[in-house]
Amino acid sequence: MKKSFLKILFLSLSILVLAGCSSDNDSTDEVIVDPPTQDDPLTTSNVTNYMVDPNATKETQALFYNLKKLAKTKTAIGQQDAFNSFYQDAGGDSDIKKNTGFDPAVLGSDFMFITDKTNNEQSNNWFYQQEQKIIADTKAAYAKGIINTFSWHLREPNKEESFYATDITAEQKSTAFRSILPGGANNEWYKKKLDKVAKVISNLKGSNGELIPVIFRPFHEFDGSWFWWGADFCTPDEYKKAYQFTVDYLKNTKGVHNILYAFSPDNSYTTEVNYLSRYPGDKYVDIIGMDNYGDFNNQGQTGSDKANSKLKILSDYAKSKVKIAALTETGYRVTNTTPAITDWFSTLLYSALTKNDIQISYVMFWNNTVDGYYVPNGTVSNTSDFKTFSLKTKSALVNSLPKMYEMPK
Repeated sequence: MKKSFLKILFLSLSILVLAGCSSDNDSTDEVIVDPPTQDDPLTTSNVTNYMVDPNATKETQALFYNLKKLAKTKTAIGQQDAFNSFYQDAGGDSDIKKNTGFDPAVLGSDFMFITDKTNNEQSNNWFYQQEQKIIADTKAAYAKGIINTFSWHLREPNKEESFYATDITAEQKSTAFRSILPGGANNEWYKKKLDKVAKVISNLKGSNGELIPVIFRPFHEFDGSWFWWGADFCTPDEYKKAYQFTVDYLKNTKGVHNILYAFSPDNSYTTEVNYLSRYPGDKYVDIIGMDNYGDFNNQGQTGSDKANSKLKILSDYAKSKVKIAALTETGYRVTNTTPAITDWFSTLLYSALTKNDIQISYVMFWNNTVDGYYVPNGTVSNTSDFKTFSLKTKSALVNSLPKMYEMPK
């Protein structure tokens, strides 16, 4: 469902525009921690022992700590592009705020337009204007205490026109991902894209000049093959190397220290072994994630229970390795021809997030559009269902968050 929706979004935005892998040379001071023997050994003083970046800024350390602790009692609720994508183009407050009176606890953004080949960083360039809007939204979210997370629908390296595998040739599918690895024909191209990502993240600053922490989720949904980095187009080792190179380059080469790194396949796995088949390693991942639309697509409680069992795999691993578990994308898109599912939020999703003593730090819905929505805005049939969900004991909008960027005293 998300695949076709994203393609529609990409094509419509294109029309709008026309109209208007691995380095192992980690820093020597990194601490690789043995699996803890107690439930949660994390403290405010040892937090960097469990993070990808031992040199992370104090606000980034606090975000890691607070996300980990939050999951014991709450799951933060978020939405992609919440400040700019509204059902029926309603504008104004986020649709979540229109419904509940409060903004989301998590804001999702994307580096897609920021790294687009036609972004020339000139004020009259549409892609640069989107970049500036995303930066402004990220800063506004941080000022409100909201958590920022970025995905990256990176265009393939040949013509840079699409991130979908169906839009490139068979030969390109077989070579595109491998070409961005060290020594590959497009490694320098990829490094330039990462340079842009690093430039943007390194210039995200709060009102006191402090760097704003972000969660970065590269090469997501890799177990499917709708994206050019999907499982059909690279080996597990090649995927790991690309992910490791990405982290090493941003952290060590570019010196970016305000990132938490998220790993998020789609929902194809049913065992921990399967989930970890392309896992780049604990020293490269802060957040153990999953995108899951399929289990919630009209499968009722059976689908909810399937999703819960997969989230339990994440939660158990995150507990054992002192990582953060998250449902990094989900949703059920309602349109004029696809009606809402009764109690989808308050019963089906909530039970998936809370049953079996799991600890999930946040859940993020995909963005609303003119003709469809993942989160009801207060004027539609399932408005009360979402509001009920948001008020449940383990749900958190921004008003229920602790100070995520400060260590507790």
